[in-house]
Amino acid sequence: MLKAALGIVPPVSGQVQVFGRPLDEQRARIAYVPQRASVDWDFPTRVIDVVLMGLYRELGLLGRVRAKHRAQAMDCLNRVGMGDFADRQIGQLSGGQQQRVFLARSLAQGADLYLLDEPFAGVDAATEKAIISVLKSLREAGKTVVVVHHDLATVNDYFDNVFLINTRKVAEGPVAEAFTAETLQNAYGGRLATAQVDQLAQALA
Repeated sequence: MLKAALGIVPPVSGQVQVFGRPLDEQRARIAYVPQRASVDWDFPTRVIDVVLMGLYRELGLLGRVRAKHRAQAMDCLNRVGMGDFADRQIGQLSGGQQQRVFLARSLAQGADLYLLDEPFAGVDAATEKAIISVLKSLREAGKTVVVVHHDLATVNDYFDNVFLINTRKVAEGPVAEAFTAETLQNAYGGRLATAQVDQLAQALA
């Protein structure tokens, strides 16, 4: 769904608007963090170079990387706790570290809308905590963050609003209103175990 919204894959129908305007007019305001599985981690590039890619619109295709650009990239790496790995080859990092680097790249874009596709999949607890801290700081700065997420137990703690989907929209709205035992069973086609539903309902109460 995110790829279709961004035009990475062609949508079957419909139009995409961002902040009330056509997508093509607003791309500079959007940052995208893909799933780790969709990235070629063997590509020979350093961590700092990956983050500098987030400054592409400012640098251009053959733009010269200046001290101020490197300082911007380092600031973004420090925000995700990866400053000490700036000169490391990206393929030498753990999965959690790689995810932090791609988050740093999105921060370098200075976007208004951040789209993250399963950023917590396969990462360690420390990385998940670091990512959530950054996402909350973006929210406090007035940015919009959209996350594809499947860990039901953390939805209430991590997010303000939820959009439940199962080939169609099941529910949408503030977590307290849209994330309920009933909507979860509808989203999962009734496949959630009763114990799971009860546990989630208690957590949301």
